[in-house]
Amino acid sequence: MKKVVLAYSGGLDTACILKWLTEKGWEVVAFIADVGQKEDFDRVARRAQANGAVEVVVEDLREELVTDFVFPAIAGNAVYENRYLLGTSLARPLIAQRQIAVARATGARAVAHGATGKGNDQVRFEMAFAALAPRMQVISPWKDAEFLSRFEGRSDLLRYAREHGIEVEATVEKPYSTDENLMHKSYEAGVLEDPWHTPDPTMYTLTRSPWDAPDRPVRLDLHFKDAMPARLVELEGEGEETRETRTLETPLELFLRLNRLGGEHGVGRIDIVENRFVGIKSRGVYETPGGTILHAALRDLEGIAMDREVLRMRDSLSPKFAELIYDGFWFSPEMDFIRAAFAQAESLIDGHVRVELYKGNVTVLGRESPSSLYDRALASMDVEGGYDQTDAKGFIAINGLRLRAHKVILRGGARRRADEGREAGGSEGESP
Repeated sequence: MKKVVLAYSGGLDTACILKWLTEKGWEVVAFIADVGQKEDFDRVARRAQANGAVEVVVEDLREELVTDFVFPAIAGNAVYENRYLLGTSLARPLIAQRQIAVARATGARAVAHGATGKGNDQVRFEMAFAALAPRMQVISPWKDAEFLSRFEGRSDLLRYAREHGIEVEATVEKPYSTDENLMHKSYEAGVLEDPWHTPDPTMYTLTRSPWDAPDRPVRLDLHFKDAMPARLVELEGEGEETRETRTLETPLELFLRLNRLGGEHGVGRIDIVENRFVGIKSRGVYETPGGTILHAALRDLEGIAMDREVLRMRDSLSPKFAELIYDGFWFSPEMDFIRAAFAQAESLIDGHVRVELYKGNVTVLGRESPSSLYDRALASMDVEGGYDQTDAKGFIAINGLRLRAHKVILRGGARRRADEGREAGGSEGESP
């Protein structure tokens, strides 16, 4: 018998794919990854076994997702197309990595996934497989001619599920599809394919509407070590009356709490049209409460603790970093290069930032760093602080040289064109 490890969610697609693989003579190991989605994993596992899986492996990957993927992405300022903090694409390489490990542990000769041929996830899974296990066979049913001829759409899958007694919670008409992990929850397809369609307010499950968020803000101190979140302190009161009400230090607990607080205060919703790697524009709605808070706080801390030129160079690479994550190249030579450079930039980015959450906003109230490059005396307009203002005269003169030269060239060119125009016009009485 041939053995394959299937990335299994328990949804309609992977449930039918599991049965289809068994029909094709495969022994199927169902791999279920807990990356923070709200799911009854025992029930999903039982369904997989009832559906023909010879083995079910459930792994809790939440801690690893936070420490090895989410935190590094935020530290590297990974914002896809200047708006999207990523989410699904951060979980996929981790799932693929563990899927390969399960395949090796169970003696499987192949891995499989249920991603469609139009989306990004197919690339994310298969690029990870190629990098981590180049000789492993990959089965992608939604790009298989036989599978496509049998299942043209959702109706065919539902009919197949009924015929084989596959228990699924799905209907022909879905208002939209979702994907959830610790970093975010995404909504796309269905009614959301119309970019003019306003999402139903009841759609959101992670965040309140800012209109319904508490009328009283919450204040937090976020502590970072080498640009990685290290401590979360919740505060109550203002000024000298401020006191700590809760402190968290473990990465997973810290991030879960930020998600809860951000959600309560309506933080982290976006509605965008993005460019998929395969070349298709896609409308996506996202909730990213905890990630949005950390992103705002860390960018502010970098302002005080990161050298100007290092910050500029890092930010010049950040769009490429985000693109590599989105496109599925977490395990690649170019990603290794960028992450090594970012690790250097992130060293000594220590300190804490005080933020306020209120009605969908994250407002920075203050920042402090033991490695601060900010010199209050030097920056002051009232204290000399070792800065000789007369030095600025030469600084400005030298930096203005090229501007003066450019202006002279422009004037010379204008005079030359005017002279050429007069010559082309000829003298009075002559034909031009």
